[in-house]
Amino acid sequence: MSNEHFVRNIASHDEEYSRWYTDVIYKAQLADWSLVHGCMVIRPYGFSLWENIQQLLDKRFKATGHQNAYFPLLIPESLLAKEAEHVEGFAPEVAWVTRGGQDDLEERLAIRPTSEAIIGETYSKWVQSWRDLPILINQWCNVMRWEKVTRFFLRTTEFLWQEGHTVHRTHEEAREEVLRMLGVYQDFVENELAIPVIAGQKTEQEKFKGALETFSIEAMMGDGKALQAATSHDLGQHFSSVFDIKFQDMDKEMKYAWTTSWGASTRLIGALIMVHGDESGLIFPPNVAPYQVVIVPIWRSDEEQAQVGAAAQQVQRQLGDFRVHYDGRDEYKPGWKFSEWEMRGVPLRIEIGPRDVAARQVTVVRRDTREKRQLPMDGLSATLGDLLREVQGDLLARARTFLSDNTVAASSLPELQEAIAARKFVWAHWCGRTQCELAVKEKTAATIRNIPFERDKAPGSCVNCGQPSTGPVLFARSY
Repeated sequence: MSNEHFVRNIASHDEEYSRWYTDVIYKAQLADWSLVHGCMVIRPYGFSLWENIQQLLDKRFKATGHQNAYFPLLIPESLLAKEAEHVEGFAPEVAWVTRGGQDDLEERLAIRPTSEAIIGETYSKWVQSWRDLPILINQWCNVMRWEKVTRFFLRTTEFLWQEGHTVHRTHEEAREEVLRMLGVYQDFVENELAIPVIAGQKTEQEKFKGALETFSIEAMMGDGKALQAATSHDLGQHFSSVFDIKFQDMDKEMKYAWTTSWGASTRLIGALIMVHGDESGLIFPPNVAPYQVVIVPIWRSDEEQAQVGAAAQQVQRQLGDFRVHYDGRDEYKPGWKFSEWEMRGVPLRIEIGPRDVAARQVTVVRRDTREKRQLPMDGLSATLGDLLREVQGDLLARARTFLSDNTVAASSLPELQEAIAARKFVWAHWCGRTQCELAVKEKTAATIRNIPFERDKAPGSCVNCGQPSTGPVLFARSY
């Protein structure tokens, strides 16, 4: 198979973006579909991405005082139904267990779409005094939402995520937690995934059902659509009153606690694919790439194979601090391997041939820019460390430029419609009324992604009705 033919098997990134997305997932062996509707099999290469994401996020959670725990997958219907607004928001997506073995269950069990109910009921048993607070717990788990239309990583019936659930004595403490965790997500997504995001508050229409307020970080994908990368919810005292999470405070009065929840999921892998990929396939930031370096030996004879192979494996041992893969397959030519590893997004490729061995050097190729450098074998580990950090920073800078270049302002509905049709993020004024928010959605298929923390506070006129606005918000079509 020629190099050209190998790459041609992937649809055009610029012309067939949706098909390109699916093609690279299949070709790079990130995931596959199972026989169960909307349930994907995450293959080892894709799961390595999730493991790296999980480890880096988990480290941040623990650094902010959180502990991991695990709660049941199944939720009694009566428990889920306690919070009417919450269950109404998830009702169309809930999957139910109605039989256990050969027997019908006395009560249906929901397969968790999220865990506020089961965790809230548990916390009510753990909290009696202000001394029991705060509770700072996260769980890594799977959830199920019966999606009608599914897409790898972005919207699947079953998916993996983490969900933090905390309990606090005061609203001030809870609010601080909500914004701290949103900041943790922003720091992670920008500095580990190299994806710039816009942080802000969701509108009343778009907030999490049952929450007092919801905050999000929004990222721009390669086709100009938005992806909600993570959310953090101020649940107020709503869930604590429903599930009876109350405590005796310092003044001896019994009070309801203040709770929060926050989460991110495997859709972050979808974001990685869409933000950084190009015509040749994937480009992974070094901090989370399954392999940071791939070594491809080049030889033409058995003698060269032995000589080059020995040198390549010596280089591999020197790079023990990195995630390195040695591609010693002899059934494929080097050029074919180059195309494959470019498609699979490995940040750096090391080429070693007989001349490199003789000169005690290697050829290093960057995936993002395809720049080639000849580097000495001696001290290679330190040099590659610097180069990987450079790649990581350059990917973030490139994504920031793309976001900036594709974000515009609109002062009228026709301007907003035109910008949305051109696949832009759009700053436009909004009066704060839900009817205007829904009217714009109907006319443009765009939603208010959030009300950004960092925005121009100058007054203006609503893009839909012309009434006064306190500042522009972010409109975009989304996944």
